[in-house]
Formats: sequence, structure tokens, C-alpha cells
Amino acid sequence: LYAIPGVKGVEFGRGFALAEMRGSEANDPIRLKNGRITMASNNAGGINGGITNGMPLVVRMALRPTPSIACEQPSVDLATMEETPLRINGRHDPCLAPRAIPVMEAALACCVLDAMLDTAATI
Repeated sequence: LYAIPGVKGVEFGRGFALAEMRGSEANDPIRLKNGRITMASNNAGGINGGITNGMPLVVRMALRPTPSIACEQPSVDLATMEETPLRINGRHDPCLAPRAIPVMEAALACCVLDAMLDTAATI
């Protein structure tokens, strides 16, 4: 998932918020509901120890803002080695998210398929 340009963070379930929790808060207790094993919560985002646990897979990815903005920015002219203002002209997307979402979904689907094929090969 980090191979997608612009992705700066990936978290599963509660992700980085887990670092601020006590173990008793972060734990996903196993329960029996209607004769089926389930979890009382999904703080782990469906993954325990790198293995899915049957709960919904919850993944969040953070994108950096697009750097090509219409505002003038300080830069350096590499030919002259002098500081010079940089202004990007033309149409640029103000947000990467609308284009990135299908790419992220496809990349995650490839990861899930790869895991499924690895599991099937060991059976």
C-alpha cells in the first residue's frame, strides 16, 4: 500500500489510536453470538498478528496534499543555484483522493488475493 504515490500512512482498525490505549481498552474480546464466534469490538481492524480474524477488514490510508498548487512558493533554480519563486500554471487537482480511492481499493484487493493464494497453497 505504501507503493502508491502520495500514501504517507496506513493503519488497521484503530491504528495509531491504539498506542494511546491501555491493553484492556484495545483488546477485542471474543464472544459467542447466535452460536457463532465473534469479537465484541474491532479495534484491530480484522487483523491479529498479521492474520485476519473474521471481523471486517478496516484499513485507512493517509494521503499527502497535492504539492502542485497555484500559490507561489519559494524554490531553487538548479541551473543558477539561486533562490527563485516557483509558480505552477495550468489545471491541477486540488485533492488526490477522488483519483486515489480506486487505486487504493485495487491495491488492497491485490493484497487480500495474494494472502488468499498463499493460504490456499499451504493447504
